[in-house]
Amino acid sequence: MSVHAKRRRALSGAAAAALVLSFAAAPAVAMPDNEQPPGAPAPAPSIPVETPVAPPPPDGKVPVPVDSIREREYWLDEYGVRDAWKESTGKGVKIAVIDTGVDATHQDLSGTVKDGTDVSGKGDGKGHRGLGSEPEHGTLVSSLAAGTGHGADTPDGPGKQGGVIGVAPEAEILPVSLWLGNEEPGVKDVNEQIPNAVRWAVDNGADVINMSVGSDSTEWPQSWDSAFAYAEEKDVLVVAASGNRGSGLNQVGAPATIPGVLTVGGVNRAGQASWDSSSQGISIAVAGPSEDMVGAMPGDGYAEWSGTSATVPLVSGTAALIKSKNPELSAAQIANQIIRTAHDAGEEGQDSFYGHGILDVKAAVEQDVPDVDKNPLGSMKHWMSVHRPAAVEPSEAASSPEVSETPDTEQVTEEATPPVAQAPLNETGALPVVILAGFGLVVAGLTVAAVLHIRSMNR
Repeated sequence: MSVHAKRRRALSGAAAAALVLSFAAAPAVAMPDNEQPPGAPAPAPSIPVETPVAPPPPDGKVPVPVDSIREREYWLDEYGVRDAWKESTGKGVKIAVIDTGVDATHQDLSGTVKDGTDVSGKGDGKGHRGLGSEPEHGTLVSSLAAGTGHGADTPDGPGKQGGVIGVAPEAEILPVSLWLGNEEPGVKDVNEQIPNAVRWAVDNGADVINMSVGSDSTEWPQSWDSAFAYAEEKDVLVVAASGNRGSGLNQVGAPATIPGVLTVGGVNRAGQASWDSSSQGISIAVAGPSEDMVGAMPGDGYAEWSGTSATVPLVSGTAALIKSKNPELSAAQIANQIIRTAHDAGEEGQDSFYGHGILDVKAAVEQDVPDVDKNPLGSMKHWMSVHRPAAVEPSEAASSPEVSETPDTEQVTEEATPPVAQAPLNETGALPVVILAGFGLVVAGLTVAAVLHIRSMNR
Protein backbone atom coordinates (compact mmCIF):
# COMPACT_ATOMS: atom_id res chain seq x y z
CA MET A 1 0.00 0.00 0.00
CA SER A 2 1.29 3.44 -0.85
CA VAL A 3 -0.35 6.72 0.04
CA HIS A 4 0.71 10.00 -1.58
CA ALA A 5 0.06 13.33 0.10
CA LYS A 6 -2.32 14.70 -2.52
CA ARG A 7 -4.77 16.35 -0.16
CA ARG A 8 -4.65 20.10 -0.57
CA ARG A 9 -6.11 23.30 0.78
CA ALA A 10 -6.96 25.82 -1.90
CA LEU A 11 -5.32 29.21 -1.68
CA SER A 12 -7.45 32.27 -2.24
CA GLY A 13 -6.17 35.40 -3.95
CA ALA A 14 -4.10 35.89 -7.06
CA ALA A 15 -2.16 32.65 -6.86
CA ALA A 16 -5.13 30.30 -6.55
CA ALA A 17 -2.57 27.66 -5.59
CA ALA A 18 -2.84 24.60 -3.36
CA LEU A 19 -0.42 24.28 -0.45
CA VAL A 20 0.63 20.73 0.34
CA LEU A 21 3.28 18.94 2.31
CA SER A 22 6.31 18.13 0.20
CA PHE A 23 6.03 14.54 1.20
CA ALA A 24 5.78 11.23 -0.63
CA ALA A 25 4.62 8.63 1.84
CA ALA A 26 6.43 5.33 2.24
CA PRO A 27 6.17 2.28 4.52
CA ALA A 28 6.78 2.89 8.19
CA VAL A 29 9.74 1.34 9.92
CA ALA A 30 8.36 1.35 13.42
CA MET A 31 5.43 2.83 15.25
CA PRO A 32 4.04 2.12 18.72
CA ASP A 33 1.02 -0.18 18.74
CA ASN A 34 -0.83 2.14 21.12
CA GLU A 35 -1.00 4.90 18.52
CA GLN A 36 -4.15 3.34 17.05
CA PRO A 37 -5.78 0.66 19.20
CA PRO A 38 -7.09 -2.35 17.24
CA GLY A 39 -10.59 -1.76 15.99
CA ALA A 40 -10.67 1.91 16.90
CA PRO A 41 -12.12 4.06 14.11
CA ALA A 42 -9.47 6.44 12.78
CA PRO A 43 -8.48 8.09 9.52
CA ALA A 44 -6.35 6.00 7.19
CA PRO A 45 -2.71 6.61 8.12
CA SER A 46 -0.64 8.57 5.65
CA ILE A 47 2.27 6.23 6.36
CA PRO A 48 1.19 2.57 6.43
CA VAL A 49 2.60 0.55 9.29
CA GLU A 50 4.51 -2.56 8.24
CA THR A 51 6.60 -3.53 11.26
CA PRO A 52 5.03 -2.35 14.52
CA VAL A 53 7.12 -2.73 17.65
CA ALA A 54 6.27 -2.88 21.31
CA PRO A 55 5.54 0.54 22.83
CA PRO A 56 7.64 1.81 25.73
CA PRO A 57 6.40 0.96 29.21
CA PRO A 58 4.24 3.50 31.06
CA ASP A 59 7.23 5.09 32.82
CA GLY A 60 8.76 5.85 29.41
CA LYS A 61 12.30 4.99 30.54
CA VAL A 62 13.00 2.10 28.19
CA PRO A 63 13.62 3.22 24.61
CA VAL A 64 11.71 1.68 21.73
CA PRO A 65 13.80 -1.31 20.57
CA VAL A 66 14.43 -0.30 16.97
CA ASP A 67 18.15 -0.86 16.52
CA SER A 68 18.31 -0.15 12.79
CA ILE A 69 17.15 3.48 12.88
CA ARG A 70 20.60 5.07 13.10
CA GLU A 71 21.99 2.66 10.50
CA ARG A 72 19.33 3.85 8.06
CA GLU A 73 20.60 7.43 8.22
CA TYR A 74 22.98 6.89 5.31
CA TRP A 75 23.41 10.63 4.74
CA LEU A 76 25.36 11.01 7.97
CA ASP A 77 28.40 9.44 6.31
CA GLU A 78 27.68 9.76 2.60
CA TYR A 79 27.04 13.50 2.79
CA GLY A 80 29.76 14.34 5.30
CA VAL A 81 27.58 15.11 8.30
CA ARG A 82 29.69 13.22 10.84
CA ASP A 83 32.83 14.93 9.54
CA ALA A 84 31.14 18.33 9.81
CA TRP A 85 30.41 17.68 13.51
CA LYS A 86 34.14 18.03 14.18
CA GLU A 87 33.68 21.71 13.35
CA SER A 88 30.13 22.46 14.49
CA THR A 89 27.01 20.83 15.94
CA GLY A 90 24.63 23.78 15.58
CA LYS A 91 24.81 24.98 19.17
CA GLY A 92 23.11 28.32 19.77
CA VAL A 93 21.17 28.32 16.50
CA LYS A 94 17.37 28.34 16.26
CA ILE A 95 15.56 26.59 13.42
CA ALA A 96 11.89 27.51 13.04
CA VAL A 97 9.92 24.58 11.62
CA ILE A 98 6.81 25.96 9.95
CA ASP A 99 4.84 22.75 9.57
CA THR A 100 2.01 20.71 11.10
CA GLY A 101 3.25 20.79 14.71
CA VAL A 102 6.05 18.96 16.51
CA ASP A 103 5.86 16.33 19.25
CA ALA A 104 8.11 17.93 21.88
CA THR A 105 7.93 14.82 24.08
CA HIS A 106 9.50 12.45 21.56
CA GLN A 107 12.55 10.77 23.06
CA ASP A 108 14.75 12.05 20.19
CA LEU A 109 13.50 15.65 20.50
CA SER A 110 13.05 16.13 24.23
CA GLY A 111 14.71 19.38 25.29
CA THR A 112 15.33 20.39 21.67
CA VAL A 113 11.82 21.55 20.80
CA LYS A 114 10.99 24.83 22.51
CA ASP A 115 7.63 26.49 22.99
CA GLY A 116 6.50 27.85 19.65
CA THR A 117 3.12 29.03 18.44
CA ASP A 118 0.09 28.06 16.39
CA VAL A 119 -1.13 30.21 13.50
CA SER A 120 -4.03 28.04 12.39
CA GLY A 121 -6.45 28.71 15.22
CA LYS A 122 -6.67 24.98 16.00
CA GLY A 123 -3.34 24.19 17.65
CA ASP A 124 -2.27 24.11 21.29
CA GLY A 125 -0.63 27.54 21.26
CA LYS A 126 2.89 26.11 21.50
CA GLY A 127 3.11 24.35 18.16
CA HIS A 128 3.33 20.95 19.84
CA ARG A 129 0.06 19.45 18.62
CA GLY A 130 -0.05 17.64 15.28
CA LEU A 131 -2.59 19.19 12.89
CA GLY A 132 -4.24 18.70 9.53
CA SER A 133 -4.11 15.74 7.20
CA GLU A 134 -0.49 14.87 8.08
CA PRO A 135 -0.14 15.63 11.82
CA GLU A 136 3.10 13.62 12.05
CA HIS A 137 4.85 15.60 9.32
CA GLY A 138 6.38 18.32 11.52
CA THR A 139 7.88 15.75 13.89
CA LEU A 140 9.48 13.84 11.03
CA VAL A 141 10.98 17.06 9.66
CA SER A 142 12.27 18.31 13.01
CA SER A 143 14.02 15.04 13.82
CA LEU A 144 16.14 15.27 10.67
CA ALA A 145 17.08 18.86 11.40
CA ALA A 146 17.95 18.61 15.09
CA GLY A 147 17.13 15.19 16.55
CA THR A 148 19.42 14.13 19.39
CA GLY A 149 18.71 10.41 19.51
CA HIS A 150 18.31 8.60 22.83
CA GLY A 151 20.02 6.03 24.97
CA ALA A 152 23.78 5.84 25.57
CA ASP A 153 26.11 8.61 24.43
CA THR A 154 27.60 8.26 20.97
CA PRO A 155 31.35 7.67 21.38
CA ASP A 156 32.40 9.37 18.13
CA GLY A 157 30.06 12.34 17.90
CA PRO A 158 27.23 14.35 19.47
CA GLY A 159 23.93 12.94 20.64
CA LYS A 160 22.88 9.47 21.70
CA GLN A 161 23.35 6.12 20.01
CA GLY A 162 19.68 5.16 19.53
CA GLY A 163 16.98 6.77 17.42
CA VAL A 164 17.25 9.62 14.93
CA ILE A 165 20.00 12.20 15.11
CA GLY A 166 19.67 15.37 13.08
CA VAL A 167 22.25 17.25 11.05
CA ALA A 168 22.45 19.92 13.78
CA PRO A 169 21.83 17.97 17.01
CA GLU A 170 22.60 20.92 19.30
CA ALA A 171 20.35 23.40 17.51
CA GLU A 172 16.93 24.36 18.88
CA ILE A 173 13.57 23.85 17.16
CA LEU A 174 10.91 26.58 17.22
CA PRO A 175 7.68 24.88 16.07
CA VAL A 176 5.05 26.94 14.25
CA SER A 177 1.97 24.83 13.59
CA LEU A 178 -0.14 25.15 10.44
CA TRP A 179 -3.31 23.38 9.39
CA LEU A 180 -2.85 21.99 5.89
CA GLY A 181 -4.65 19.39 3.85
CA ASN A 182 -8.25 18.78 4.85
CA GLU A 183 -10.89 21.41 5.51
CA GLU A 184 -11.84 22.18 9.09
CA PRO A 185 -14.28 24.76 10.49
CA GLY A 186 -12.53 27.56 12.33
CA VAL A 187 -9.17 27.14 10.60
CA LYS A 188 -7.65 30.38 9.34
CA ASP A 189 -7.01 30.81 5.66
CA VAL A 190 -3.59 29.58 4.64
CA ASN A 191 -2.85 33.03 3.21
CA GLU A 192 -3.04 34.30 6.78
CA GLN A 193 -1.23 31.34 8.31
CA ILE A 194 1.89 31.53 6.14
CA PRO A 195 2.79 35.21 6.59
CA ASN A 196 1.94 35.12 10.30
CA ALA A 197 4.15 32.04 10.70
CA VAL A 198 7.11 33.64 8.95
CA ARG A 199 6.84 36.89 10.92
CA TRP A 200 6.51 35.06 14.24
CA ALA A 201 9.60 32.99 13.48
CA VAL A 202 11.62 36.09 12.61
CA ASP A 203 10.48 38.01 15.69
CA ASN A 204 11.25 35.08 18.00
CA GLY A 205 14.88 34.69 17.09
CA ALA A 206 14.92 32.12 14.29
CA ASP A 207 18.19 32.02 12.36
CA VAL A 208 16.81 29.57 9.79
CA ILE A 209 13.20 28.93 8.72
CA ASN A 210 12.40 25.40 7.51
CA MET A 211 9.40 25.16 5.15
CA SER A 212 8.81 21.57 4.02
CA VAL A 213 5.63 22.66 2.27
CA GLY A 214 4.86 23.56 -1.31
CA SER A 215 2.10 24.57 -3.71
CA ASP A 216 1.06 23.75 -7.24
CA SER A 217 1.57 27.32 -8.44
CA THR A 218 4.76 29.24 -9.16
CA GLU A 219 2.97 32.39 -7.99
CA TRP A 220 2.08 33.30 -4.43
CA PRO A 221 -0.58 35.56 -2.91
CA GLN A 222 0.42 39.17 -2.36
CA SER A 223 -0.38 38.67 1.32
CA TRP A 224 2.88 36.68 1.57
CA ASP A 225 5.11 39.42 0.16
CA SER A 226 5.99 41.52 3.15
CA ALA A 227 6.55 38.53 5.45
CA PHE A 228 9.28 37.08 3.23
CA ALA A 229 10.74 40.54 2.64
CA TYR A 230 10.74 40.97 6.42
CA ALA A 231 12.72 37.74 6.85
CA GLU A 232 15.22 39.03 4.28
CA GLU A 233 15.48 42.38 6.02
CA LYS A 234 16.10 40.72 9.39
CA ASP A 235 18.71 38.38 7.88
CA VAL A 236 16.85 35.09 8.35
CA LEU A 237 17.46 32.30 5.83
CA VAL A 238 14.34 30.55 4.49
CA VAL A 239 14.78 26.99 3.16
CA ALA A 240 11.88 25.46 1.20
CA ALA A 241 10.99 22.24 -0.62
CA SER A 242 10.76 21.97 -4.39
CA GLY A 243 7.89 19.47 -4.11
CA ASN A 244 7.42 15.92 -5.38
CA ARG A 245 5.99 14.48 -8.57
CA GLY A 246 4.66 11.65 -6.42
CA SER A 247 2.47 14.23 -4.68
CA GLY A 248 1.32 15.72 -7.97
CA LEU A 249 3.76 18.65 -8.12
CA ASN A 250 5.58 18.50 -11.45
CA GLN A 251 7.26 21.88 -11.08
CA VAL A 252 8.55 23.97 -8.23
CA GLY A 253 5.80 25.99 -6.57
CA ALA A 254 5.62 28.75 -3.98
CA PRO A 255 7.11 29.39 -1.47
CA ALA A 256 10.10 27.78 -3.20
CA THR A 257 9.81 30.25 -6.09
CA ILE A 258 10.11 33.32 -3.87
CA PRO A 259 13.34 35.30 -4.47
CA GLY A 260 15.94 34.76 -1.76
CA VAL A 261 14.53 31.40 -0.64
CA LEU A 262 16.97 28.47 -0.72
CA THR A 263 15.01 25.88 -2.69
CA VAL A 264 15.88 22.21 -2.25
CA GLY A 265 15.55 19.37 -4.77
CA GLY A 266 15.94 15.64 -4.16
CA VAL A 267 18.14 12.79 -5.38
CA ASN A 268 18.04 9.03 -4.92
CA ARG A 269 20.66 6.80 -3.28
CA ALA A 270 22.72 6.85 -6.49
CA GLY A 271 22.84 10.65 -6.51
CA GLN A 272 20.49 10.97 -9.46
CA ALA A 273 17.54 13.35 -9.55
CA SER A 274 14.59 11.57 -7.96
CA TRP A 275 11.51 11.22 -10.11
CA ASP A 276 8.76 10.70 -7.52
CA SER A 277 10.51 12.43 -4.61
CA SER A 278 11.53 15.70 -6.22
CA SER A 279 10.44 18.21 -8.82
CA GLN A 280 12.13 20.59 -11.23
CA GLY A 281 12.46 24.32 -11.74
CA ILE A 282 14.99 27.10 -12.24
CA SER A 283 14.70 28.18 -8.61
CA ILE A 284 16.23 24.95 -7.25
CA ALA A 285 19.48 25.92 -5.51
CA VAL A 286 20.81 22.60 -4.23
CA ALA A 287 19.78 18.95 -4.12
CA GLY A 288 20.08 16.33 -1.38
CA PRO A 289 18.83 12.87 -0.40
CA SER A 290 15.06 12.47 -0.65
CA GLU A 291 14.53 8.69 -0.86
CA ASP A 292 14.70 5.95 1.78
CA MET A 293 14.70 8.49 4.58
CA VAL A 294 13.86 7.75 8.21
CA GLY A 295 12.47 10.08 10.85
CA ALA A 296 10.72 10.32 14.19
CA MET A 297 6.96 9.87 14.52
CA PRO A 298 4.81 11.23 17.36
CA GLY A 299 4.65 8.87 20.34
CA ASP A 300 8.27 7.69 20.19
CA GLY A 301 7.71 6.01 16.83
CA TYR A 302 9.77 6.00 13.63
CA ALA A 303 8.95 5.84 9.95
CA GLU A 304 10.67 5.47 6.63
CA TRP A 305 9.57 8.15 4.20
CA SER A 306 10.53 9.99 1.03
CA GLY A 307 10.22 13.45 -0.45
CA THR A 308 11.89 16.84 -0.47
CA SER A 309 10.21 17.43 2.89
CA ALA A 310 12.96 15.21 4.26
CA THR A 311 15.71 16.98 2.29
CA VAL A 312 14.88 20.48 3.49
CA PRO A 313 15.74 19.82 7.18
CA LEU A 314 19.11 18.40 6.12
CA VAL A 315 19.87 21.70 4.37
CA SER A 316 18.41 23.73 7.24
CA GLY A 317 20.60 21.73 9.62
CA THR A 318 23.63 22.43 7.42
CA ALA A 319 22.83 26.15 7.56
CA ALA A 320 22.66 25.86 11.36
CA LEU A 321 26.10 24.21 11.47
CA ILE A 322 27.56 27.06 9.39
CA LYS A 323 25.85 29.74 11.48
CA SER A 324 27.02 28.17 14.74
CA LYS A 325 30.61 28.04 13.54
CA ASN A 326 30.53 31.51 11.95
CA PRO A 327 27.90 33.63 13.74
CA GLU A 328 28.95 36.73 11.80
CA LEU A 329 27.86 35.28 8.44
CA SER A 330 24.70 36.70 6.92
CA ALA A 331 21.86 34.61 5.53
CA ALA A 332 23.08 35.44 2.01
CA GLN A 333 26.59 34.27 2.85
CA ILE A 334 25.30 31.03 4.39
CA ALA A 335 23.22 30.31 1.28
CA ASN A 336 26.26 31.07 -0.86
CA GLN A 337 28.38 28.73 1.27
CA ILE A 338 25.95 25.88 0.69
CA ILE A 339 25.52 26.27 -3.06
CA ARG A 340 29.19 27.03 -3.85
CA THR A 341 30.43 23.89 -2.10
CA ALA A 342 27.83 21.59 -3.70
CA HIS A 343 29.05 18.97 -6.18
CA ASP A 344 27.98 19.77 -9.72
CA ALA A 345 25.60 17.21 -11.21
CA GLY A 346 23.49 16.93 -14.34
CA GLU A 347 24.17 19.64 -16.89
CA GLU A 348 27.30 21.68 -16.25
CA GLY A 349 26.56 24.58 -13.96
CA GLN A 350 23.14 25.29 -12.52
CA ASP A 351 20.22 23.30 -13.89
CA SER A 352 16.56 22.73 -13.09
CA PHE A 353 17.03 19.33 -11.40
CA TYR A 354 20.12 19.72 -9.18
CA GLY A 355 20.43 23.49 -8.92
CA HIS A 356 24.07 24.30 -8.25
CA GLY A 357 24.76 20.68 -7.32
CA ILE A 358 24.43 18.02 -4.64
CA LEU A 359 24.80 18.99 -1.00
CA ASP A 360 28.17 18.41 0.70
CA VAL A 361 27.71 19.13 4.40
CA LYS A 362 31.38 18.75 5.31
CA ALA A 363 32.54 21.12 2.56
CA ALA A 364 29.80 23.63 3.35
CA VAL A 365 30.97 23.85 6.96
CA GLU A 366 34.72 23.66 6.42
CA GLN A 367 35.56 25.33 3.11
CA ASP A 368 36.06 29.03 2.57
CA VAL A 369 34.23 30.60 -0.36
CA PRO A 370 34.36 34.18 -1.65
CA ASP A 371 32.15 36.57 0.28
CA VAL A 372 29.02 37.97 -1.32
CA ASP A 373 27.30 41.23 -0.50
CA LYS A 374 23.91 40.11 -1.81
CA ASN A 375 21.95 36.89 -1.86
CA PRO A 376 22.84 34.82 -4.96
CA LEU A 377 19.28 33.49 -4.84
CA GLY A 378 17.71 36.91 -5.36
CA SER A 379 16.01 39.57 -3.27
CA MET A 380 12.36 39.71 -2.33
CA LYS A 381 12.62 43.42 -1.59
CA HIS A 382 13.95 44.09 -5.07
CA TRP A 383 11.26 41.87 -6.61
CA MET A 384 8.57 43.81 -4.77
CA SER A 385 9.98 47.14 -5.97
CA VAL A 386 9.56 45.94 -9.54
CA HIS A 387 6.35 43.91 -9.34
CA ARG A 388 4.50 45.47 -6.40
CA PRO A 389 5.42 49.17 -6.61
CA ALA A 390 2.47 50.20 -4.46
CA ALA A 391 3.40 47.85 -1.61
CA VAL A 392 4.77 49.17 1.66
CA GLU A 393 8.47 48.59 2.35
CA PRO A 394 8.88 45.80 4.93
CA SER A 395 10.80 48.11 7.27
CA GLU A 396 7.75 50.37 7.41
CA ALA A 397 5.51 47.50 8.40
CA ALA A 398 5.15 46.53 12.01
CA SER A 399 6.90 43.40 13.18
CA SER A 400 4.71 40.43 13.86
CA PRO A 401 2.12 40.89 16.57
CA GLU A 402 1.03 38.15 18.87
CA VAL A 403 -0.87 35.75 16.63
CA SER A 404 -4.42 36.94 16.78
CA GLU A 405 -7.67 36.90 14.92
CA THR A 406 -6.53 39.89 12.83
CA PRO A 407 -3.27 39.05 11.05
CA ASP A 408 -0.92 41.90 10.27
CA THR A 409 -1.20 41.73 6.49
CA GLU A 410 -3.04 44.95 5.68
CA GLN A 411 0.03 46.57 4.22
CA VAL A 412 0.12 44.16 1.29
CA THR A 413 -3.53 43.71 0.46
CA GLU A 414 -3.77 46.42 -2.22
CA GLU A 415 -2.80 45.61 -5.76
CA ALA A 416 -0.83 48.14 -7.76
CA THR A 417 -3.20 50.36 -9.78
CA PRO A 418 -2.97 49.31 -13.43
CA PRO A 419 -2.78 51.95 -16.16
CA VAL A 420 -6.09 52.78 -17.85
CA ALA A 421 -6.28 51.17 -21.26
CA GLN A 422 -6.69 53.54 -24.23
CA ALA A 423 -8.35 52.56 -27.49
CA PRO A 424 -5.91 52.38 -30.42
CA LEU A 425 -6.00 55.50 -32.60
CA ASN A 426 -6.99 53.68 -35.78
CA GLU A 427 -10.15 52.31 -34.07
CA THR A 428 -11.56 55.90 -34.22
CA GLY A 429 -10.88 56.28 -37.95
CA ALA A 430 -8.56 59.24 -37.26
CA LEU A 431 -5.32 57.47 -38.12
CA PRO A 432 -5.86 57.22 -41.94
CA VAL A 433 -6.98 60.88 -42.11
CA VAL A 434 -3.91 62.10 -40.26
CA ILE A 435 -1.58 60.02 -42.42
CA LEU A 436 -3.18 61.17 -45.69
CA ALA A 437 -3.20 64.82 -44.66
CA GLY A 438 0.43 64.69 -43.65
CA PHE A 439 1.40 62.92 -46.89
CA GLY A 440 -0.46 65.56 -48.94
CA LEU A 441 1.41 68.40 -47.25
CA VAL A 442 4.75 66.73 -47.95
CA VAL A 443 3.89 66.24 -51.65
CA ALA A 444 2.69 69.83 -52.02
CA GLY A 445 5.86 71.15 -50.40
CA LEU A 446 8.06 69.08 -52.70
CA THR A 447 6.10 70.25 -55.79
CA VAL A 448 6.47 73.96 -54.93
CA ALA A 449 10.17 73.50 -54.28
CA ALA A 450 10.65 71.76 -57.65
CA VAL A 451 8.83 74.52 -59.57
CA LEU A 452 10.91 77.23 -57.93
CA HIS A 453 14.10 75.32 -58.68
CA ILE A 454 13.24 74.93 -62.41
CA ARG A 455 12.42 78.63 -62.76
CA SER A 456 15.70 79.53 -61.15
CA MET A 457 17.60 77.34 -63.61
CA ASN A 458 15.78 78.85 -66.61
CA ARG A 459 16.73 82.39 -65.55
